[in-house]
Amino acid sequence: MTMIRTLLASAALSLAALPAAAEQLSLNEISGYLNSFKSAQGKFTQINEDQTISTGQIYIKRPGRVRFEYDPPDETLVLADGTRVGVIDPKSNTGPEAYPLHRTPLKIILANNVDFTRERMVTGHESDGKTTTVRAQDPENPDYGSIELVFTDNPVELRQWVVTDDTGTRTTVVLGDLKTGMQLDDEQFVIPGVGVEKRDR
Repeated sequence: MTMIRTLLASAALSLAALPAAAEQLSLNEISGYLNSFKSAQGKFTQINEDQTISTGQIYIKRPGRVRFEYDPPDETLVLADGTRVGVIDPKSNTGPEAYPLHRTPLKIILANNVDFTRERMVTGHESDGKTTTVRAQDPENPDYGSIELVFTDNPVELRQWVVTDDTGTRTTVVLGDLKTGMQLDDEQFVIPGVGVEKRDR
């Protein structure tokens, strides 16, 4: 618990150091920021529902692709290949497994065209004077879960997200500085393993 408090306090201090005069970002500005790049990479820290912490490197290639490489000793790999999300855990006895990307809230920010102005997509939009937070869901399938995104201004940057899945489990991802516009090979987002199980949760 001490490590978690230290991490959250560090993140809070980082955001607190930002200029206090930041304006609330509009939904069009946030959509435009996410649509301004097709690829990105950076470090992340993940806080799980059970309060365990993982760190690693994230790679994003829109539309539909993301790769979470976890730092040792965690050898887990999480990939989205455009249609599925695959979880590869070497400690698992069942091998790699996958489920449809369209059933996860991450698909909202991995879309080819992100549009937070869509009717019934955004369920919350607020600012604390330093950051802007947007809560969004699939307007056609709100039962698939939601994602809460935190942005800073000047320049606009995505700093954190919290995914709540269809079971109510919350996972927080705190992002380091994202570098954008690099070339990422499609092979980085191929889910390895023969006979990957497809499950429609």
